[in-house]
Order: sequence, then C-alpha cells, then structure tokens
Amino acid sequence: MTTRWLVTGARGMLGQDMLAELATDPDATVTGRSHDQLDITDQAALHLAVAGHHVVVNCAAWTDVDGAEQAEAEAAAVNATGVRHLARACAASGAVLLHISTDYVFPGNADRPYPEDAPTGPVNAYGRSKLAGERAVAELMPRTGYIVRTAWLYGGHGHNFVATMLELATRRATLDVVADQHGQPTWSRALARQLALLGRAALAERAPAGIYHGTATGHTTWYGLACETFRLSGLDPARIRPVGSDTFPRPAARPAFGVLGHANWARSGLAPLPPWDEQLATALGAPPFDALADAARMSGGRLPI
Repeated sequence: MTTRWLVTGARGMLGQDMLAELATDPDATVTGRSHDQLDITDQAALHLAVAGHHVVVNCAAWTDVDGAEQAEAEAAAVNATGVRHLARACAASGAVLLHISTDYVFPGNADRPYPEDAPTGPVNAYGRSKLAGERAVAELMPRTGYIVRTAWLYGGHGHNFVATMLELATRRATLDVVADQHGQPTWSRALARQLALLGRAALAERAPAGIYHGTATGHTTWYGLACETFRLSGLDPARIRPVGSDTFPRPAARPAFGVLGHANWARSGLAPLPPWDEQLATALGAPPFDALADAARMSGGRLPI
C-alpha cells in the first residue's frame, strides 16, 4: 500500500532530511511544502493541503528563540495558532500528525532527564509558544497526534553549531564555548529516520499517540560537543576554552539542563535514537561536515602527533 506523506517546513534543516529519508521508501509518496508554498497560519490552505495524506510531519516553526522575546505574538501565531489549525485539518482528514517540539517547554532546572510526562515550565517566549502548540495537538488529536520533542539539532542544511565550530576553526586559534548548559546533540538525519519509523508504526497502530522525545541518548555540554567535534575531525580540542553562559548574554533565557528521557519509545516497539557521540561521528563523515573538517585541517589545526 502506498502511503502519502506531507512534510511542512520542507526547506528547513529537518524538513530537507525528512524528504531525503522518505525518498528511500518505495511505498511512500511524498509532498514537501515550504513556508512560501504553505503558510500554516492559513487555515483554509491547510485543509486543502492535508486532504488525501496519511501522515503529516510538521517541521514548520518560528525558530528564532531570541527574536521571539520581542515578537511573542508573531512566534505564537506560527508555533501555537498555526499548529492548532494544522491539528484541526489533520483531525478532519484522518491523517496522523507528527509535530516537532522542543526541550524548551521545560524550565531546565532538573538534575536528571525529564520524562515525557514531566511538568512543563518554559522560561522564554519561544518555549511558551511551542508548549501551546503541543497542547493544541493533544487536545484536538488525542488518538492520532504525536508530539516529538527534539533539541540541539544539527545537520547538513542551514546554520547549526557543529558547522559553525568547524568554520570558525579555519580562522581562529581558540574558541570560547559555553560549558554550563547540558543537552543532547541530535543529528537531523537520525531524527528524520526515527520520524519515518514512528509514522509507519502509527499507521500500523503499534505506536500510541502522545509525547516522544526525539533526542540522542546520553548528554554533554556545548563545550563537550565542540571538543568532540574537533577531536573527531582531527583538530586539537585544547583550542576550545570552557566559559559560562554569562560570557554570551542573550535576550532569551536558555534552560541550563535540557536532557530528555526516552521511556515512551518502548511503547511503540522502537529503540531511542543512538548516543550523541555516535551520531556525531557518523555525521562528520557525511557532507557538508566532511568538507568543513578538511578545510579546518588544511588551515593548520591538526592534532599533534
């Protein structure tokens, strides 16, 4: 049976990887829609776009965390109201919805991984808007709505921390990186594969609706991620210097601890995503990271022999 998928936010980092992942499935017919092709704040357009699809993967979002502090209404229009419109359209058509959310729905003051049912408490406008979107999916799609929280996403498309570290390595002798924020670096391609598996499990009625945490297992800091990126790329991790978050003040507060638990994957018969360092090693061997690492090594940042 052919399964029809719709991917919103299709030109973003995760959206592009989602399209690439689904293209490997001979039984999937995939429609990708970017923001200029489908605005999720347009309720009428959503109903037309969703009709006839079995699974909708919502990668569309306002992702400017700092910008949301000064434009909370605009962020909420996409991350809350737009998601409500999309959930309503999916419920009307009978489509499964995989909605991407974030660890920022939590306050970040824990000392152990947040389980899927942990109390929420966002500390910034972006987190509040994403939490409102989660609640819309849970309210309107209690049996066919899937909320997948991710964090510290990096990938081959668009701006991300891993690419930035490798690019800066070509022109700076040392880099100062925050060492007091804890999270789970997650490769967008690995998450796309997990979402494809979850969508198929949902259609087969093997995966209960609800919240899943789509992050790598294990955890580190931004400093730890930078050091491992350098080490795996043949660069000297001693070039990375640990600093506190107060070194780089930002308009929006960041949760200090965004580590998520993964117990709910067992309900669907799926394993959680691989450990963050394993994902990173695989990602660094693929474009564009392999080329960025080559350029960094050629700039003179080789590990001492």
